Amino acid sequence: MYKREKRSWMKHLDFTVVDIICLQLAFIISYFIRLGLELPYSNEPYERLAVVLVLIDICVVFFMESYKGILRRNHTQELRSVVINCTTVFLGMLLYMYATKQSEVYSRQMLFVYWGLSVAFEYVVHCGLKRLIRRRLRSAKNQSVMIIVTTDELVEQCIRDFEDNRYREYVIRGIVIVDKDRQGDVIRKIPVVANADNFFDYVRTNVVDEVFINGNSISSSEALAEDLLEMGVTVHFKLVHESKMMPNKVIEECGKYMVLTSSMCIASPRQLFIKRCMDILGSLVGLVFMGIAYVVFAPLVRFQSPGPIFFSQIRMGKNGRKFKIYKFRSMDMDAEQRKQELLSENEMDGLMFKMEDDPRIFPIGKFMRKYSIDELPQFWNILKGDMSLVGTRPPTVDEFEQYKAHHRARLGIKPGLTGMWQVSGRSEIHDFEEVVKLDTQYISNWNLGLDMKILFKTIQVVLLGRGAE
Repeated sequence: MYKREKRSWMKHLDFTVVDIICLQLAFIISYFIRLGLELPYSNEPYERLAVVLVLIDICVVFFMESYKGILRRNHTQELRSVVINCTTVFLGMLLYMYATKQSEVYSRQMLFVYWGLSVAFEYVVHCGLKRLIRRRLRSAKNQSVMIIVTTDELVEQCIRDFEDNRYREYVIRGIVIVDKDRQGDVIRKIPVVANADNFFDYVRTNVVDEVFINGNSISSSEALAEDLLEMGVTVHFKLVHESKMMPNKVIEECGKYMVLTSSMCIASPRQLFIKRCMDILGSLVGLVFMGIAYVVFAPLVRFQSPGPIFFSQIRMGKNGRKFKIYKFRSMDMDAEQRKQELLSENEMDGLMFKMEDDPRIFPIGKFMRKYSIDELPQFWNILKGDMSLVGTRPPTVDEFEQYKAHHRARLGIKPGLTGMWQVSGRSEIHDFEEVVKLDTQYISNWNLGLDMKILFKTIQVVLLGRGAE
C-alpha cells in the first residue's frame, strides 16, 4: 500500500491548527496584560472578536497560501512570512471593527500587544514544528525503502536528482543497473545491489517498498513495472525529467491516454473561481467610480477635444484572443495616425510605444492618465470576462504581430487592469524585454496572495500619481 502525498489544505492542517492556537494564546495574554486576569471569552465583545480572529486566519491561509514551501524556508524567510501572515490577520480584525462600528469598544494597546505576541508565538512554533517534521522525514523508521532501476548512462544524474530532495518520505537503499553488471560498486554512497538477471530475486528476498524506474525505453519499462506490481511493490514510472518541462505539472487523463500536463502555472478550480469572484466584485465597484468619473470628465473631454468620450481598440487577450478594450479618450482623434510620425521619439526599446509629454494628449487627458482615470471603463471588460483585475498589459494587434516566440508567454493569462509591470515603476522601465520578464515572472508565480499584493500596490501608485505617462 502506498501513502499518497497530501494535497491542498490538508497538507498543512497541522500548521493551521497550531497557528489558531498561537493566535488565541496571544489574544488571551494581551487581554491579561491590558484588562486583567480573566479570560477574554467572558467579555462578550472580546469573545466575538476571538471567533472572528479564527475565521480571518482561515481566510488568510486559504487565499494567500501562507504555507506554500514552508519546509524549505530559512529563518529569515520564515520570519518574513509570519510577519505578513500576522499583519494581514491584524488588518482584517481592524477592518471588521471599522465595518461593524465597534472600534471604540476595544483597547488599542491590547490589540497592538496582540500583534507583537502573535508574530513571536507563530515564529517560534513554526521553527519548532518544522524541526520536528524534518527530523521525522529523515528518520529511517518512518521512511519507505526505495530501489532505483536505471541504465549505466543515466545513473549518476539520476542519483544527483534525488539528492536535491532533502525532505522526503523514502530512503534509497540500492541501485539496479540493467544494461551493465556493476553489482558491488558504490555510486555516490549508494550500493549497486543487483543487475538485470538477479533483480527480481533481490526484490523477493529483501525489504523493498518502492521502485523508481528511470529508463528511456517506454515498452521495456512498462513490462518491468507490470512484473513488479504483481509482487506488490509500489512502482514510480518516469515520464519526463523536470528540466525538460515547466515545474508546474499534473498527471491527468486526455482522451484514453494518461498524460503529464505542464504549464507556466497550474491553478486549481477553487483558485480560478475565487479570482473570477474578485473580478466581478471589483468590476461592479469600479463601474460605480467610472459613472462618477463620466459625469465629471465627459464635459471636459468634449470641450478640449471634440469627439467621442470613450476610446475603443482591438487588443490581444489570453493566448491571442482578440477583444475590444474601452478607455476614456485622453488623446486627440487623429492620435493613431500621428503615432507613425512619433515613432522616432519612442522611449521603449522593443515592441511598445511610450513617450513623455506626448503631444497627442490634451490637457485634461494628462491628468486622467496620471491618476489612471482613463482606465476606468476597462472594468466593463473585466465584468465581461475579457480581462481580469490583475494580469498582463494587453498588446495591440500590430505589437502582437511582431512578437518573437518567447514574447507570447505574456499572453498565457488573461490581460489585467493592473499587473507586475504597472506597480514596478513602469515609467522607469524602457526595455520591453524587462516587461516580458516581469509578466512571465507574475504568471509563473501566480497565486491569490500575489494578486492581493499587486492590487494594494496599485492603489498606492494611483493615489500618488506615480508610474503613469
